[in-house]
Amino acid sequence: MDPSASSVQFHLVDAFTDQAFSGNPAGVVVLDRPAEAAWMQQVAAEMKHSETAFVVDDGSAVKPLRWFTPTDEVALCGHATIAVTHVLGGHQVYDTLSGQLTCTKADGWIEMDFPSDPPVETGEDLSHLLNGTPATFTGRARENLFAELESAEAVRDLRPDLDALRATWTGRLIVTAEGEDFVSRFFGPGVGVDEDPVTGSAHCSLAPYWAERSGKTNLVGTQVSARQGTVRTEIRGDRVLLRGQAVTVVSGELYV
Repeated sequence: MDPSASSVQFHLVDAFTDQAFSGNPAGVVVLDRPAEAAWMQQVAAEMKHSETAFVVDDGSAVKPLRWFTPTDEVALCGHATIAVTHVLGGHQVYDTLSGQLTCTKADGWIEMDFPSDPPVETGEDLSHLLNGTPATFTGRARENLFAELESAEAVRDLRPDLDALRATWTGRLIVTAEGEDFVSRFFGPGVGVDEDPVTGSAHCSLAPYWAERSGKTNLVGTQVSARQGTVRTEIRGDRVLLRGQAVTVVSGELYV
């Protein structure tokens, strides 16, 4: 693609919310043919959202979809996938770095079928990352450190050492505690996102973790960032269904 030849559609969508200026904002760039990775990374850096999604909508049944933070391409992003499906509507199948993902928009909700990623207990000491906040469980998921804290208040009040986290394995951390079902926050300085407001992919780990402890397969997660958002989850074998809403804030054309 020669991105200087024409404009492309661009949307700003707040995901995992039904109210503008809450949830997690994502850029959505709709392409009619694949673009160069370097160009997509430049666009994501310009947009400065935690993720910008690039989807090729050329009429194919399976649409290529990629996600970029301001500094890195990532293998899976839930809120930006919600945002893309909100823009495109209907039933969508995406070809991604995490395999084929199926999403459906109906009755104001978007359902995503994602791979389950339960954390494995390691017992490692994360106190240096948590600034001394006690953890009752520590482990690792596929790409994230994972810690359960003693209370929802501890999750809300946490001020992690982002410099220390940036220097770890992948520089990403999920923290959680019991809530009405559960609460969480996500920190990713290793991929250029100090704190992500609402993180769909993190719920691929959170849902199976809390399902095992509660005995329930349907749970509601609240990500208690400053913007806050809600993710409905359902365990189906080795898959996790994530459900959320979305609101378009800006639509226009991207000129480069």
